Amino acid sequence: MKLQLIDILILVSYLVTMIFIGFWMRKKASKSSESYLMGGKSLPWYMLGLSDASDMFDISGTMWMVALCFVYGLKSIWIPWLWPVFNQVFMMMFLSKWLRRSNANTGAEWLKTRFGLTGKGVKGSHIIVIAFALIGCLGFLAYGFVGLGKFVEIFIPWDIIKGYVPFDVSPKYVPHFYGIVFTLFAMFYSILGGMHSIVLGDVIKYIIMTIGCIAIAVIAMQQLHGQTLIVPEGWANPFFGWKLNLDWSKIAVDANKKIADDGFSLFGIFFMMMLLKGVFASLAGPAPNYDMQKVLSTRSPKDASKMTGFVSIMLLPIRYSMITGLTVLALLHYNQLYLKGPDGVTDFERILPGAVNNFLPVGVLGIVVTGLLGAFMGTFSGTLNAAQAYITNDIYLKYINPTASNKKVIYINYIVGILVVTVGVFFGFLANNVNEILQWIVGGLYGGYVAANCLKWYWWRFNANGFFWGMAVGIIAALAMPYVTTGLPLYWWPLLFVLSLTGCIAGTYAAPPTEEAILISFYKTVRPWGFWKPIHEKVLAVDPTFIGNKNFKLDMFNVVIGIIGQLCFTLLPMYFILNMQQPLWITIAAIIVIVFILKRTWWNKLEN
Repeated sequence: MKLQLIDILILVSYLVTMIFIGFWMRKKASKSSESYLMGGKSLPWYMLGLSDASDMFDISGTMWMVALCFVYGLKSIWIPWLWPVFNQVFMMMFLSKWLRRSNANTGAEWLKTRFGLTGKGVKGSHIIVIAFALIGCLGFLAYGFVGLGKFVEIFIPWDIIKGYVPFDVSPKYVPHFYGIVFTLFAMFYSILGGMHSIVLGDVIKYIIMTIGCIAIAVIAMQQLHGQTLIVPEGWANPFFGWKLNLDWSKIAVDANKKIADDGFSLFGIFFMMMLLKGVFASLAGPAPNYDMQKVLSTRSPKDASKMTGFVSIMLLPIRYSMITGLTVLALLHYNQLYLKGPDGVTDFERILPGAVNNFLPVGVLGIVVTGLLGAFMGTFSGTLNAAQAYITNDIYLKYINPTASNKKVIYINYIVGILVVTVGVFFGFLANNVNEILQWIVGGLYGGYVAANCLKWYWWRFNANGFFWGMAVGIIAALAMPYVTTGLPLYWWPLLFVLSLTGCIAGTYAAPPTEEAILISFYKTVRPWGFWKPIHEKVLAVDPTFIGNKNFKLDMFNVVIGIIGQLCFTLLPMYFILNMQQPLWITIAAIIVIVFILKRTWWNKLEN
């Protein structure tokens, strides 16, 4: 099926609306650097939460997750723990409010509240976190760019438009051409309107995506009615043993090859590695990307916690309605899908665009295509905004022109945005596929991030010098990893973690502790739990009425309950669409119990 006139009109209307939003929000965004980058820290928590959920509903990740759901069935709910998706639960329960109490504008600026402005390693720690943030942002820009091009190529074959383009494009680079075109739209409205236009654009995109996801779920349920999915034994069971034990040999042989290539056959070991890495990564707090920027943009620490909790509720049921619906359609009509890439190899990431293009009616097709293109634009613009914040706020204003006028700062933001997009697109040309970039980011780059960013919250003796060396060793090892290792990056994560931890400890004891006044201020303001006893005693000596944070056990209990709830919200639409009645009602009952518990143990106890 090709895009019909009504579908094209829906898509064009959306693109025009995004351009209008950019112009409309330009004046509001240009009031100050904080207004441009943070929305003036005046936006409601539910708007920021909806925006954050919308940014996480990215086209590349959704293509990847549809491929996972097709091949791994309900066991695919665990694989996004690679990010890890449950870091949102840790943030919801305690880390978001700790982060927001700093009142910083970026992760690099936050460091001065922990390590101060002077001392050995302070400047290095500031520079290294900017470097990490920019490497991560560029990686995610390339990741989104690759997924977008692969998606659009199926809906707009090159043969249709090549006669209208005054140059020739090799088939290998057709996805990149489409990626560049739609990247320009995303760049335009996000650079003009800053955080204000990004949040409003994300809300509009979320509404479109919700309509599209519900439509896909309804169509899938209608087509599944009275039929049986031909899938391997165990496909519909989310639980697993040491081995995956999914045999596609009699149904789709290439699926077995994907399982082998992914390295997930020994699923028990893979799961333990994900869990180990995920817990440490979650305790480290958010990486310096659009997620952190949304937390720092909230009105208060209480709002930061609410916003992060809102994300999973708004994201998972809607996103998995689409994922499960498209998986069902692909399984029912597998022989009608052409999943071969330009190299002739089966590419399961093409299931999403293939199923959308073949099985959705006119109008619904336009809504879904528009929503998915908007998903790319939202994620792209949020990531771009984070990169702009680090370069403008933490490099230009700090080291180059601290007294720059507001007009000049906004002008610099425009230039920085264009440069960041150009470099991100360049990296997109170097990548082969979505999974390749994703595995490097979550398995490699974040492996070098975790140790230093865990210790900064929970150990008083950790200093800026330790942070710098821990991050430096981790980032260098992550960048070198693709050239010196083979296999799944996740399995090399423990080595990256140990190397980074060694750098942290050696760097910490090679320099004196952070100034006592800085530590006391941080401890009293942020109020973390952990190994802070010497500082706690100094605070009590000055203020005997001070009460330290004794919520470790309660926070950990809430985290466990929250992760179970997050899994239930993921499974809910899967069981519903697949008409699995008994597990569906069990899941609903579990959600009700979890909401009741967290109302008493979390919501009622929120404070600033």
